[in-house]
Amino acid sequence: MKLSNFKFELPAHSIAQYPIEGKEEARLMVVHKNSGKIEHKTFKDLPTYFSEGDTLVVNDSKVLPCKLYGCKEKTNAEVEVLLLRKLNDEHGLWDTIVEPARKIRIGNKIYFGNGELVAEIIDNTTSRGRTLKLLFDRTEEEFYALVNQIGHMPLPPQIGRSSEPEDRAYYQTIFAQNIGSIVLPAAGLHFTPYLLKYLALQNISVVPVTLHIGLGELSTIDMEDLTKVRASSERFTITPETATVVNHSLQHQKKVCAVGTSVLRAMESSVSVACQIKPASDWTNKFILPSYSFKVCSALLTTFHLPSSISLVSVAAFGGEELILNAYAEAIKEGYRFFLYGDSMLII
Repeated sequence: MKLSNFKFELPAHSIAQYPIEGKEEARLMVVHKNSGKIEHKTFKDLPTYFSEGDTLVVNDSKVLPCKLYGCKEKTNAEVEVLLLRKLNDEHGLWDTIVEPARKIRIGNKIYFGNGELVAEIIDNTTSRGRTLKLLFDRTEEEFYALVNQIGHMPLPPQIGRSSEPEDRAYYQTIFAQNIGSIVLPAAGLHFTPYLLKYLALQNISVVPVTLHIGLGELSTIDMEDLTKVRASSERFTITPETATVVNHSLQHQKKVCAVGTSVLRAMESSVSVACQIKPASDWTNKFILPSYSFKVCSALLTTFHLPSSISLVSVAAFGGEELILNAYAEAIKEGYRFFLYGDSMLII
């Protein structure tokens, strides 16, 4: 399995800079695995591909505005800090990326806002990575309220612009409940209250899992042999209630659709020997390759991913490498919008 199979030229203008205004008017490419047929629809057509008893599983992880701008003590030099993951509740330790990293050393303190939040550098983890101890003596709820106030949405560099106030709403799905993602669970972006109500009236279930998406989602694979790639670990939760609904669909041979590759990873990481979903709260570093045999999901709703990305490989594993790459070539030709703010693909 070679990385070179997943490299292609993507014009810069194909990467969406902003989400479409009318979410349901986003384009939807429908790819039929068995026949190879490709249809060009809009997102509001999504319910027509599902029927009573089917289940859509969404990711309810919420993106924290975790890009903070602070000042280094003594010099007042501006420092950019990206909060990646909380390491310890009791001691306020966070895994972060700091810029400019070369000027930030162990023992340095960084002040945010009006000094309400202070961070001390505890350790160097990578060239840009730092472990911070956040000096904040109030409740966790107050901490997140402050970060929401002073933080910026962590738009990936591929979008090519700085975060704007509107991104606080744009860079979030209607399902967002549990704080923890750095990257938007983009497959759920185009759902609206109206669409959810319509699905409910058709007795099509929509249930959540939580998988907090980290920076690994944005990384470009740099190893030609895909079997040697190791994906980053991400925390996920599947509740007993969600497992019950999914298993009911499976037992009655109904569709189970993963809304996003993050959901696909979570679900395929918690399957019993009887091919039933198990409730879980765990970590997964599952990298789904084209040789993978899917146990649960019969449909996948996803966005259009970037070349050489882990998510693209996983989508090709689900839909078939040749068919998906042909669909991507057609998407570029037809002017589909790629990446997190872009259009959608349904594979059935």
